[in-house]
Amino acid sequence: MLFRMKHSRFWRIAAAGLMLSTLGVCFALSRAPEPTIDELKARVANASVADRPPLCIHISERQLDAADRFYVAGDSDQAKAALADVITYSELARDYAIQSRKHEKPSEIAIRKMARKLADLKHTVSHDDQEQVQSAVDRLQKVRDDLLTAMFPKVGKK
Repeated sequence: MLFRMKHSRFWRIAAAGLMLSTLGVCFALSRAPEPTIDELKARVANASVADRPPLCIHISERQLDAADRFYVAGDSDQAKAALADVITYSELARDYAIQSRKHEKPSEIAIRKMARKLADLKHTVSHDDQEQVQSAVDRLQKVRDDLLTAMFPKVGKK
């Protein structure tokens, strides 16, 4: 009986130690600095064509978050610049995905989510900014359509 108690205590201590070390690793990983937008843009230029779509999508998503923050803060000019990056890098992701025939589906899904987020954002910005946000939504919809067409080409009927 005494052996079982010591044995059970050992496993409890080992499990607790394992949990604490796992939490420490997770905490250390979560504190790793996120690369800047400029660093990500440089990575796109140096990456292979097949590796570029996820990088472009990541830049678009980060810039969309930045645009959202800028609109909330009332900095319309910075928001417009970030929104331009969202469109540019979404279109680049589309082009690279179609060219490499890789990452088409994840790119389409990410762009659909960004278009929805922009559509929701449109209702929270000033009336003057709504037109530009709607234009961005329309451009992202076009990017999605292009990706869907590339993934599911229409076969000619006989």
